[in-house]
Amino acid sequence: MVRNPSKWLLALIGVPALIVFLFLAFLIVSDYRPEAEIPLDIEHNQDLILQKNVPLTVMTFNIGYCGLDAGEDFFMDGGTHSRCRNLGQTWTNLKEITRFLIAAAPDLLALQEVDSRSSRSYRVDERAYLQTHFPGHGGVFAVNYQVPWVPVPITRPMGAVQSGLLTLSRYRISAAVRYRYPGSEAWPRQLAELDRCFLQIRLPVAGGKELLLLNSHLSVFDKGGRIRKLQLAYLRQRVMAEYESGNHVIVGGDWNHGLPGTDAKRFKAVMAPPAWYVMIPEDFSPPGFAWAVDKTVPTIRSNGSAYKVGENFVAVIDGFLVSPNVEIIRVSGCDLDFRNSDHNPVAAVFILR
Repeated sequence: MVRNPSKWLLALIGVPALIVFLFLAFLIVSDYRPEAEIPLDIEHNQDLILQKNVPLTVMTFNIGYCGLDAGEDFFMDGGTHSRCRNLGQTWTNLKEITRFLIAAAPDLLALQEVDSRSSRSYRVDERAYLQTHFPGHGGVFAVNYQVPWVPVPITRPMGAVQSGLLTLSRYRISAAVRYRYPGSEAWPRQLAELDRCFLQIRLPVAGGKELLLLNSHLSVFDKGGRIRKLQLAYLRQRVMAEYESGNHVIVGGDWNHGLPGTDAKRFKAVMAPPAWYVMIPEDFSPPGFAWAVDKTVPTIRSNGSAYKVGENFVAVIDGFLVSPNVEIIRVSGCDLDFRNSDHNPVAAVFILR
């Protein structure tokens, strides 16, 4: 016979509540709070100086932490998973992506969702592996996701995450800075969310002035797009200021918006567009700036289920925005069938004028 049932009831309620409280306290104490601007180290910087009127190949690719291959889904997009299914598949995805990038041989490479020490990718140091395979490129890494433990989904949580943006350049980099995007999710969700940013490198151009390459990854699951609006306004202000000072500007990355000139309806799909999918606002593009986008090759697929051609929603959300003094020679989406990432890469050739 239970002599004091109220004490047992309090214990049943109190112990879980205490665990939740202690976990939240742990996340608060360990929360990554980056400054608005952080100078970054440049590893293996090169000596080659960028020239005007010479073709420059640039590629952007969200590699999906080498865990979102065609056989995977993602819990935030309606699926159930957050991790790659096993260590072997992580290595398969990373090696296949690396082989593709080496063969493509871009002069400048902007990568997103590159893990350096994360449970979801079995602590494979993707950043180090990629940099090792590009010995002729200087490298810069900016952390945009650092959480000691992401507790969802409950059955198989994402766990510890350290991930970010990696930019590689075969040309000399004079400076690299991490710029924090404005806006954040509601508390306590933000404790387990990305700290969005763009990674900017400066490359001296022969004859004076500079090229600024911005590697950007905007927010996606913010309801109503409030945070994305703040981020776009901040980005617009930054690129306009640099162009007005006489510099060349290229912004590449995962925009998490449908890009101008593209139409997802041209691609066959059974699934409806996800709730986060919206077009870039018409008033975003700075005067004279141009979009380097391949409207014929989708760069993202919906992650509510594993990928099946003609079933998953697909669209173009990856590409480049360039200042008026950067001429677009050609741009090509690279159709990799989403084999090793939920994104396809985009390559473009530019000339600085």
